[in-house]
Amino acid sequence: MTPPLSLEAFYKHHCPRRMMNLKEEIGHFNVVERNGINGPKAQNISFGRKDFYKISLLNGKNNIYYADRIFKIQKSALLFVNPKVPYGVEVLEKQQSGFICIFSSGFFFNNLDITQFPLFRPGTNAVFPLDDEQINTFSQIFVRMTQELHSDFIYKYGFLRNLVLDLTFQAMKLLPDMKDQQSHSTSTKRLSFIFADLLEKQFPIESPFQAIKLRTPNAFALKLSVHVNYLNRSLKEATGKTTTELITSRIIQEAKSLLLHTNWNVSEIAWCLGYKGLPHFITSFKAETALTPTSFRLLHQTKASVTRN
Repeated sequence: MTPPLSLEAFYKHHCPRRMMNLKEEIGHFNVVERNGINGPKAQNISFGRKDFYKISLLNGKNNIYYADRIFKIQKSALLFVNPKVPYGVEVLEKQQSGFICIFSSGFFFNNLDITQFPLFRPGTNAVFPLDDEQINTFSQIFVRMTQELHSDFIYKYGFLRNLVLDLTFQAMKLLPDMKDQQSHSTSTKRLSFIFADLLEKQFPIESPFQAIKLRTPNAFALKLSVHVNYLNRSLKEATGKTTTELITSRIIQEAKSLLLHTNWNVSEIAWCLGYKGLPHFITSFKAETALTPTSFRLLHQTKASVTRN
């Protein structure tokens, strides 16, 4: 698998003059205008994982490739990126603008675990097409970020963390399931978050010698020290899906990524994802996608060909 794009590689390609101070920073943060990175014309971003967090306001006609999905953006979109999910952007017209906010995991250090929010978790929709009012709302936040970053305020990075959270919370309001979260009990929500964290810690798969350990409701219940029936009820209440559905969905999402972005054979991928044998993997994958793993790989071979920005 191609290694994630590092901050050093990002700046070496886009902003070479920024490199001299990059290694001196603990908890890197930067915000730039989208066209300010590589000249007047925004370029494509190659599909793959990046070793940093990124929030982008993309104004213009674009195709956004996020995990196994394609979002065809006609006007504007807000995009949240985390190191565990591959993405790419295909620019479809010359008129492009917007902002890009980049930060490392250390930027929040002991203040907050940013991964607790749904937008920074794989499996959650992190691409939001925007209307005019929403474009204005998010643009103002990015403008304030830009102003604050270049200010002499001694506590500006604390302010910038708050602005990142402001972006995140404003976007979370656009998630349809956020409206119903008040109805869930605290214990149910807590268990669902712990389950999701435990599930997610098994990914991404970076080597054909790496295999997940937890892949059944009983295994998760044992690890969480709860009865499997209680786990099933809690997750169904919190997410509307069964434990098995949540596990299978995340495993198949990783399977798609491995099929698209590695040259591992299907048997190796099946083993990494904990399947007892290749036929079991093929049956499970086809039930979720209506395609066999090999057919899926062949059908989507061209997706990863977006030229690196």
